[in-house]
Amino acid sequence: MGFLKRLLGGDSGPTEPAAPPAAPADVEADEKAHELDLARSEQDRLSDLQQRQLKYADYAWQPPAQGGARRADDEDAAKEDA
Repeated sequence: MGFLKRLLGGDSGPTEPAAPPAAPADVEADEKAHELDLARSEQDRLSDLQQRQLKYADYAWQPPAQGGARRADDEDAAKEDA
């Protein structure tokens, strides 16, 4: 909003001094705390079964893909075109 006021020539009024940039160690600590908070909230939200399913989802067995690009009615469509 202040940008538009300055652009259009409005009074700038009192401005707040810019906050000094955060130190990399502070940013790292804040990120780690945020990730821990997310992990705790996720643990509270999910049941034990859901947590195990997510943990082992990469190891779940999936049946092999069956069939191919050809479908049952492909022959019928080829005969009608001829």
